[in-house]
Amino acid sequence: MILRLLPILLMIGYGLLQWQMSARQLRRRLDQPSTPLSHAALSPLVDRLSSALDLPRLQVFVYEIPEVNGLAAPDGRVFVTRGLLDWLDQGRATPEELASVIAHEVGHVALGHIRRRMIEFNGQNAVAAVLGGLLSRLLPGIGPLITRSAVGLLSAHLSRRDEYEADAYATALLLKSGIGVRGQLSLLRKFETARRVSWLEGHPATPDRIKAIETNATRWTNFKN
Repeated sequence: MILRLLPILLMIGYGLLQWQMSARQLRRRLDQPSTPLSHAALSPLVDRLSSALDLPRLQVFVYEIPEVNGLAAPDGRVFVTRGLLDWLDQGRATPEELASVIAHEVGHVALGHIRRRMIEFNGQNAVAAVLGGLLSRLLPGIGPLITRSAVGLLSAHLSRRDEYEADAYATALLLKSGIGVRGQLSLLRKFETARRVSWLEGHPATPDRIKAIETNATRWTNFKN
């Protein structure tokens, strides 16, 4: 029995090692071209988010790349890109809209999505190993294709789940801080009409996200009142 499971255990161990190496490489990449956020219009809203979380100060950094994006690092840091800040400085986005991105990435950190993705990544490797071996025997030639498709669908489903959860966390945090969700909704609409916005990659359909945010905001505002 142990011998039969050995290939799967080795695959899981390899996946864990690979993820840890990838996380270290990402941290190094983020460290080099990044600086602490200091922006006259945005920093006061970060302070309001910090106060709503009972934190002295959220650690938000600027990642000096031109892409429009926000991200949460494996070590818990939150980043917005220079490209996203350029939108603010050019008048293409408001401070409230960028605050919603920060709140969303804080949600990924607070909800443990980074660690959970590590576990799920290894689980997907194990599923791929077992399913791939089985289907390769039953359906030579197309078995690996079916395996990749199935694992891809599973990965996409889990990613969408995390994004909805981070959206909901951001909505709650924005309401608690008094910033509100108008910026969260309006930025999603802007991203939907813009081209090549990295922040939308791998996310659920924007209309579905907007509907979920509006539903949560209405329910929680009514409950609060």
